[in-house]
Amino acid sequence: MSLHQTLQALEDAFPRTGETLPALFVGHGNPMNAIEDNAFSRAWADIGAQVPTPKAILCVSAHWETRGTQVTAMAHPRTIHDFGGFPPELFAVEYPAPGSPELAALTQEALAPTEIGLDESWGLDHGSWSVLCRMFPEATVPIVQLSLDRTQPPAFHYALGQALRSLRQRGVLVVGSGNIVHNLRRARWEDVAADWALEFDALAKERILAGDHKSLIHYEALGTTAQLSIPTNEHYLPLLYLLGLQGKEESVRFFAEHVTLNSISMRSILIGSL
Repeated sequence: MSLHQTLQALEDAFPRTGETLPALFVGHGNPMNAIEDNAFSRAWADIGAQVPTPKAILCVSAHWETRGTQVTAMAHPRTIHDFGGFPPELFAVEYPAPGSPELAALTQEALAPTEIGLDESWGLDHGSWSVLCRMFPEATVPIVQLSLDRTQPPAFHYALGQALRSLRQRGVLVVGSGNIVHNLRRARWEDVAADWALEFDALAKERILAGDHKSLIHYEALGTTAQLSIPTNEHYLPLLYLLGLQGKEESVRFFAEHVTLNSISMRSILIGSL
């Protein structure tokens, strides 16, 4: 198949709809949210019911870091149980959503000239399926994951988010899954919140509402609370994809706002209109 034929096939698979789907960032937190009935799982189910049914989903999860950027390209991604110490009921969960090699190729095209590898081995990690199984429990919407290139600075990830905007006009729901505040070394298994975690979560909310993406990209300059909240940035980077996806004048809505386990922010964000 020629390049022209390949591009035409992608156009046919994901035609422009004339509408722009919203995009999401989900604070996913404890994997048990996949099977527990709580305020977070209910908020995810509610937003899933409100979002127009997408043709496919592109998920950027905190739990897939690579050297270079990869996108899953298999037709049937496996459910990855990438955690330990949880009850058997959680390990028994399977989320058999199909993949989409076509969306993987379209993602490559959207992110050019950045080189994006096609992955056939990863699947859906819990940053993806623990959230999407509550939003789309039927598991019928195709899903691909985009990895986080651990070698690149935050500005690189924000720029990739900007480059993905076109997918929103092709029926693709882009979902970032991580946590704005994520410090497991200071976590406590109870519903409490450290003052510094509350402070940084509130600061992030303020900057998001103000459209101040620059300071959130350069979060290291935001002081001690940022350093405590983001000791490593894999859970924070999916937020930058969402900010990059935001168009001018697009609205912002928070559909979960809570800091729990002392040092985990569950803040979840929708940009665009429902």
